[in-house]
Amino acid sequence: MVYIGRFAPSPTGPLHFGSLLAALASYLDARAHHGRWLVRIEDLDTPRVIQGATDDILRTLEDYGLEWDDAVIRQSDRLHLYHEALTQLRQRHQAYPCDCSRQQIRQRTGSSRYDGHCRRHPPNPQHVCAIRSHNPQDYPFDDQIQGPQSFPAQIEDFVIFRRDGFFAYQLAVTIDDAEQQINHIVRGSDLLDSTPKQRHLQQQLGYPRPIYAHIPVATNTQGQKLSKQTLAPALDRHHARQQIIRALQFLGQQPVTELHDCRLDECLRWAIEHWNISAIPKQIGLILEDN
Repeated sequence: MVYIGRFAPSPTGPLHFGSLLAALASYLDARAHHGRWLVRIEDLDTPRVIQGATDDILRTLEDYGLEWDDAVIRQSDRLHLYHEALTQLRQRHQAYPCDCSRQQIRQRTGSSRYDGHCRRHPPNPQHVCAIRSHNPQDYPFDDQIQGPQSFPAQIEDFVIFRRDGFFAYQLAVTIDDAEQQINHIVRGSDLLDSTPKQRHLQQQLGYPRPIYAHIPVATNTQGQKLSKQTLAPALDRHHARQQIIRALQFLGQQPVTELHDCRLDECLRWAIEHWNISAIPKQIGLILEDN
């Protein structure tokens, strides 16, 4: 079986060092296995999409030598696939409408966890509703980096179609990975607890289950995950080799000093040849400076 991996950024701003870690780790794992590496733009949440961000992301990947295979796909072009899957789940009674607000859920449960209220008490058909997936069990899995994982305390019927008319991340990413035949997923550990939900949908929709590897996330000096929301600085295209080396150090790959004087393509070739996913730490070993 040919290894197929992917990097799937959201076009809500430029790539930052945290993005580079996910892109580089997934790229190196694919290339070290002589596999294919795909890029998918996850642009479903249109209110958060920034004009020109997709082009900026793709140019940055090119400047960093991370060349992808096949055409770049955009989730906004695939709505018909999500509609088909949603209809299928509802026809099988594996998903149902829900008009509960966050405030109502908190009032009933004392927490943000959903209690299955609308599964037992269907809402008025005239109400604007979300659609939830009926999720009766945990889906443990063995992560290549983080080890055995299980989230029994987080079992709940989760949203797959939002009340504002947008498809939820969990449904879209599950369908996209299956349609693109992704069989290895390397991404940040902030998505670790999303994996059981995606495995649940994979089972419901009859999809194969990929192998998962969740890398540690980078944080700023305040302990916040590097993200657009925490104002992580954009990657500098003029210092690609230096940032690649920095990312390799973060990922436990122990880059040799000679890489500081070589070309970017030579640096990436060394990284592919010496890639060792088992050397990646489970948790953050250092706190990154904001710049």
